[in-house]
Amino acid sequence: MCGLCLALRGDHGQFARVVTNYDGLLISVLTEAQSERAGGWRRAAGPCPLRGMRTASVAQGEGARLAAAVSLVLASAKVRDHVADGDGVLARRPVAAAARRVADSWGRAGARSGSAVGFDTGLLVDAVDRQTGIEALAGPGTPVLTVTEPTETATAAAFAHTAVLAGRPGNAESLAEAGRLFGRLAHLLDAVEDRETDATSGAWNPLAVTGTSLDEARRLADDAVHGIGLALREVQFTDGRLAHLLLAHELERSVDRSFGTIPSGGEPPRLEKRGFWAGCAVATGLCCTCKVCCADEFEGPWSRRRRQGCCSNCDCSCCEACECCECCECCSCCDCGV
Repeated sequence: MCGLCLALRGDHGQFARVVTNYDGLLISVLTEAQSERAGGWRRAAGPCPLRGMRTASVAQGEGARLAAAVSLVLASAKVRDHVADGDGVLARRPVAAAARRVADSWGRAGARSGSAVGFDTGLLVDAVDRQTGIEALAGPGTPVLTVTEPTETATAAAFAHTAVLAGRPGNAESLAEAGRLFGRLAHLLDAVEDRETDATSGAWNPLAVTGTSLDEARRLADDAVHGIGLALREVQFTDGRLAHLLLAHELERSVDRSFGTIPSGGEPPRLEKRGFWAGCAVATGLCCTCKVCCADEFEGPWSRRRRQGCCSNCDCSCCEACECCECCECCSCCDCGV
């Protein structure tokens, strides 16, 4: 996560660091996991106040730059979406105009970074544009997978390009499948977590609009997690332990947490969400202090729901968490085959 944050700062300035996010982290992790350890993929970062003034070994190079490009383009799209909806302070014209300029700047910066590593960010922009049209036409009876398709397509392209950067083109097809299912899962879990608050605020929610039940959403989510695991078995990794931890064990827990927030026969606690910018600030702090990875529990930056760090309380008998920010090590004793 620190490597992504520093890549954003190095190429695009301090303010760009607010777009550091979990999806971008996965891009960097997958690239490094496939790469030969000949050097050049990591570097020592100096002390940072958000790491308690500790140094750290961080990712660098093309994987981090691809992650930065994806993060910038998606953040640009998210800001434009909030402006279009007139969310919060963005309903004010001066603020909306400033936000549009920031979004345009991030979009151009993401395109430059993507081009530098051979990735066409136009695929992401096209997916975002198609999403708007699909949502406008969706209604009761529309398959929810029709709504998730643009996210699936964009994520598949980004995951597949990590194989190109790592010099393992044979992995591209399997990673594209893993990315497609990860995009589906991310979209579904966001919809599940936001279902009640969206109903209260009148915001658009794919489950409510298409009439998709929670049972069906859970079935699709479980199928996606299973499919991601199968796809990863076909990928040739140099060291796939962290990728395995994030895309196998953590995704399973994420599904359980998301659906567990809605008690049977009752309504979940209604937490007041943070605004976009406040959430960005909190997300940056969580990432740079490694709480996303190492904390037993932390508050989601936007949803404010309680979440577990991805390396905390690992229920896999072959995982052993070590000190500070070093990640869990997994051997081949669990049934996912990694």
